[in-house]
Amino acid sequence: MNTLPVPRAEGRLGHLPRWGAEPLPLLEEGAALAGRRGLFGLQLGLRAVVGFSPEWNRKLLGDLETFRSVGSFSRLVPHLAGGIILTDAPEHAGRRRELNPGFSRPEVGNLVDAMRVAMPPMPRQYDALAWADLAALKMLNAAYFSGEFDEGLLHTFLAPLRRAFPVPILPQPLTRCRVDAELRRLAQRRRSAPRPDLLTFLLGVPDGLTEARISLAAAHDTVTHALAYCLWYAACCARWPTPQQHPALLKEVLRLYPPGWMGSRRVSRDLVWEGIHIPKGTLALYAPYLSGRDPVLWDAPRDFQPERWASKPPAWAYLPFGGGERTCLGMHLAQSLILTVLAQTPPLRVRWGRPTPQPGLTLGPRGPLWLEHR
Repeated sequence: MNTLPVPRAEGRLGHLPRWGAEPLPLLEEGAALAGRRGLFGLQLGLRAVVGFSPEWNRKLLGDLETFRSVGSFSRLVPHLAGGIILTDAPEHAGRRRELNPGFSRPEVGNLVDAMRVAMPPMPRQYDALAWADLAALKMLNAAYFSGEFDEGLLHTFLAPLRRAFPVPILPQPLTRCRVDAELRRLAQRRRSAPRPDLLTFLLGVPDGLTEARISLAAAHDTVTHALAYCLWYAACCARWPTPQQHPALLKEVLRLYPPGWMGSRRVSRDLVWEGIHIPKGTLALYAPYLSGRDPVLWDAPRDFQPERWASKPPAWAYLPFGGGERTCLGMHLAQSLILTVLAQTPPLRVRWGRPTPQPGLTLGPRGPLWLEHR
């Protein structure tokens, strides 16, 4: 059997100190050691393997029997621990068939006008990161609840996701009870008077209120960070991008700064990959951050070049929304929200900011990102 390369560790704690303090340099060191094999090991309190090659991505995201979600990192975060996120094969396919219609491109298209109306005004000078946080909250509220969810409660519910660990994994029983009560209140309204929103659709799905709460939590910070980066890089362009260029701008942001910078599964049975034995119970990670910056797959991978999207990307190398059967349920919603904002945004220029990526539960700019109208 081949030996798995392993980055520098720190004594009995293994890689946990570096994972907590500097996960991106740790990943990049591992990727350099892995080379073309695209696989390296970590010790995170249990054995872990990290892969970033297209072949590994295809295997991990396609073989739902071997790579299970129940033992993944998501299980540790109360906001995400349930619903479709932790549903494994064989039940997963049927559950997705129930949920997909409401989150399809045509159905999300019917929500665009409501999201556009909910978009907050842009001051002449503002921090794009803070503004994107507010915009995501208001526009997702419009898409899910026709803007009727108590905004202060929604902010309180989502705020821990934006904090450093261990805050996102701490239970919030009182807030959770208030959120569930608000969901039941809005659901009761829709049973007598349906509204053109996602909650109305989800009421027709078994345990739909759980899916509403979890998918909303999964959407908010990912949208916030991708939107903030899009506004920053649009302002950095010598010429303000046209609406026809916005999709390429968004794709390039998501290649370099995928909010879901790391995905995890647990291996359900012994596996041999590239001559390396991966035992049952191993934490198996895939890294969209590394796949999107791999010089084997991309020309000038660290350069921001939206024009590269005139050609199709390498298969299984671009994974901001995962892939295969487990492609992110909210992909069309997130893209539509961000493109709606870009279409309504006047030309901007950069004042100053700190766009350096900061990994937490999601990957976002360290901030702030101060912009002003041109």
